[in-house]
Amino acid sequence: MARRILAIWLPRLAIERWLLGQGDDQSGDGSPLVLISDTAHGPRVTAATRAGLEAGARPGMMLADVRALCPQIAVAPADPSGDLGLLEQLALWAQRWGPWSALDPPDGLVVDVSGAAHLFGGEDALLADARRRLAARGLSTRLAIAPTAGAAWALAHYGADGATVQPGDSLDPLPVAALRLDPAVLTVLRRLGLKRIGDLTGVARDALARRFRSAHAPAANPLIRMDQLAGRVPEPLLPVVSLESPLVQRRLMEPIRHRVLLDKVLEDLCADMARILEGRALGARRLELALWKVDGEVVARRLEVSAASRDAAHLAGLFARKLDDVDAGFGIELARLRAAWIEPLPLAQKDFEASAERQGTSLAACIDRLSVRLGEGAIRRPVLHASHVPERAQRWVAPLDPAAVRQESLAFHARPLKLLDRAEPIAVLYASPDGLPRRFRWRGDVHEVMRAEGPERIAPEWWRERSTVRLRDYYRVEDGEGRRYWIYRHGLSGDGRGGTPDWYLQGLFG
Repeated sequence: MARRILAIWLPRLAIERWLLGQGDDQSGDGSPLVLISDTAHGPRVTAATRAGLEAGARPGMMLADVRALCPQIAVAPADPSGDLGLLEQLALWAQRWGPWSALDPPDGLVVDVSGAAHLFGGEDALLADARRRLAARGLSTRLAIAPTAGAAWALAHYGADGATVQPGDSLDPLPVAALRLDPAVLTVLRRLGLKRIGDLTGVARDALARRFRSAHAPAANPLIRMDQLAGRVPEPLLPVVSLESPLVQRRLMEPIRHRVLLDKVLEDLCADMARILEGRALGARRLELALWKVDGEVVARRLEVSAASRDAAHLAGLFARKLDDVDAGFGIELARLRAAWIEPLPLAQKDFEASAERQGTSLAACIDRLSVRLGEGAIRRPVLHASHVPERAQRWVAPLDPAAVRQESLAFHARPLKLLDRAEPIAVLYASPDGLPRRFRWRGDVHEVMRAEGPERIAPEWWRERSTVRLRDYYRVEDGEGRRYWIYRHGLSGDGRGGTPDWYLQGLFG
């Protein structure tokens, strides 16, 4: 049986998902709007509505350039993770046309439809069904079917919409960009006059091998991509597999109204969930509890823990604190617990005697209890961030988030132990000719500077700041009572970026 691959390209996935998320259909595509993402050089456009494209916006442009063309254009943040989540859902949904599907991020899918086209009345009918169903979901598409994933991708992006090719058919008229090569490689090929796939087939393989012999990645080697296109070299694809969320429930013989009975049902549900998770070597990060009342009302509670867990007693104890305000009414007749977020949690041999004698509490359990009592997001920890600007040199992350910047990668001068939430202006009453402050007023008190060290000059981050932002000269000073401060002068006299420099106090030394 010949292999047949369906390529689905969703060229406007990001903007169409945003419009649908606003409760808008394609009629909302008439207003000029762009989605942007932050980069090292500033906000950059990732997608645009049709009106935005007509106004001159293009993916990859800087937002400042787009505003110069269309000052009234609206802006919204891009959501690549949300787009990928939708793509994963579509990949599972697309398995209606074939036994397996794979992602082609950021905006494409690949479906194996080998031996399945006759179920729809042929490949043309299959393509028509796919186009109709995706259009019903508010998504624009370009589709193609070919013997290989590379050929199907090339046709969907650069061929006629709905094209199909058979083994042996030539794709020489397509541009070399259809080979899914890196932009730098495409630039080299165009400079050599190789603009179409047919131009490459006319070049000796030895010549291409010598030119790209150091490139092992497929996207950097035209020979590998051409062999994948023709099916001479297999292209690994990772199928998307549906992962069912573990779910347990209790349908009660008699509706319950008392809290003691509800706690018992909750303990049983957590014990059942723990057994299922243990059998799969998984742990739960987010659990959802639903209680069906006799009158039809459903009470929902959600619990999210800081680390994957399948400790039934711990989970039941956390959930119990979320049930204090539950009104059973005429009674609860059904309880259901679902693990909405699961992570691998290897099985481990436990020391039962040591566990029984242990009186302490693990860090994760402590954080979970505090989060339940204080609210989600109340517990955070600071980590270093790669920025030399003091107020940007740290970020707040989840308590047990392993992602952090290595401290040795950031080399700073002596920084104070305490930074103010916002630098406070001070009045420097006297400064020596070399710029060192000798007396300043802060919060109504005058401080005589007995010792001063500096300056430490910090320039603005030019890739994210305006050109008018001024330099900072930081000084470590000590007053007559031995208290030490971290102050800075904002700007230099005659720098052309403002008037007289201002002074600020930003930190206190211990």
